[in-house]
Amino acid sequence: MQDIEPFYNWRHLYTAEEDELSPFYGREYSEFEYSNTIYNYYIHPQWDDFGAPNLYMKILFVDYQFNYAIIELMGEWNDAVENNIMTLKRDIIDLMTAQGIYKFIFIGENVLNFYSSDDCYYEEWWEDIRDEGGWIVLLNTPRQTRDEFESARLYNYVHLLDEPKWRTFLPQHLFNLVDNSMMKLLE
Repeated sequence: MQDIEPFYNWRHLYTAEEDELSPFYGREYSEFEYSNTIYNYYIHPQWDDFGAPNLYMKILFVDYQFNYAIIELMGEWNDAVENNIMTLKRDIIDLMTAQGIYKFIFIGENVLNFYSSDDCYYEEWWEDIRDEGGWIVLLNTPRQTRDEFESARLYNYVHLLDEPKWRTFLPQHLFNLVDNSMMKLLE
């Protein structure tokens, strides 16, 4: 697990630690000091801890002009025991929506498991962004995680899409691809 790094090919375009509007502004990283763990396995130090015990993130790109963020996740998304959605919503998403971000692309390739609880925070999040034409997309989740999201019936709030070649796009092109899919889906 320590070898799985957040996607880094857009770092010349955006870094959250240098964005004054980012929840991670000013954060410093070590390439050598591993301290965060998932299931007692150390993970790469570039992943950001946001208060969820087994779920980490990396804000890969934010565009305040077009109101979207691309965020990569790693770990276990556990709403049943840890209420990770509450932590994500209160400590990250609320700060980002206050800055005008209402379209969210989450890269879910490294979300190992999902455990659901109720949908209150998802519904609240959706209500916060829907009047702005916002949406929430979870991209490329593993089959078992996708099945768990679908069985939790969160598809009213979180849309599951697949784009296996997302790494070959620039952020704006990935956003355009997802935004076009969402316009068709939400019509």
